[in-house]
Amino acid sequence: MPLSRGPGAEAPSRSRPLLATPIALLAAAVVFAALLAAAPEALAQPGADAVAAEATAAATEPPRTSYLSWAFKSLGIGYSLVFLALSFTLVSLLVMNALKASRGNLAPPDLVEAFESHLDAKRYTEAYELANTDESFLGKVLAAGLGKLSGGGDYNQAIEAMQEVGEQENMRLEHRLGYMALIGSISPMIGLLGTVQGMIGSFNVIATSPTTPKPSALAEGISTALFTTLVGLAIAIPAIAIYNVLRNRIAQLVLEIGITSEGLMSRFQKVGK
Repeated sequence: MPLSRGPGAEAPSRSRPLLATPIALLAAAVVFAALLAAAPEALAQPGADAVAAEATAAATEPPRTSYLSWAFKSLGIGYSLVFLALSFTLVSLLVMNALKASRGNLAPPDLVEAFESHLDAKRYTEAYELANTDESFLGKVLAAGLGKLSGGGDYNQAIEAMQEVGEQENMRLEHRLGYMALIGSISPMIGLLGTVQGMIGSFNVIATSPTTPKPSALAEGISTALFTTLVGLAIAIPAIAIYNVLRNRIAQLVLEIGITSEGLMSRFQKVGK
């Protein structure tokens, strides 16, 4: 005969689900709170790693140097002094030859007018003194011609004396101008010497290194080779260009001086006839 259950017999079976529900909700709330607390750290972790990586990259990156300091380090003290000396010498020669190759210095217009006025007035002594005291190219040529005539020479001898003095003065101008051409020829040779020296240094690193050398070790010799070539050409190109320009200028002025001097002295040829 089955036993009959009283009203209090079903209470334990119904109270278990009611008690388990708050515990489950409390556990879910704790897990959710833990997830919320861990979420900012998880989100912030990639940013912190990125900052640390950037700091490490910045620490391992070599310090940047200026182009000028890099060039000076590649050239060294020896090549730097040589190229600086050539540069200053070139600038000095440029200024000096540019001043000498002007019409006002070689053939002053005031000298031409005063000399011609003395000849028109037949004041030959004053004309000779004027030309003799003048230090210009034209003054020396005219003084040579008048000096030959005053010494008893004829017009042809005076022209020969003028041509001789003109050749001497022209040679003096070209001699001073030739130093610019010398600098234009020497500078690339010094650059070539630095190129060979730098390449020898790089190959020496390869030959003596027990392992594969670092690119930075090879770059030192290569930078020396390239910078010496660059600076040598940077000096030589303007030196040769300016030399040719001034040489043509001087040749044109010398031709004008010859025509002017012969024109001034041509009146003595008419008198001789």
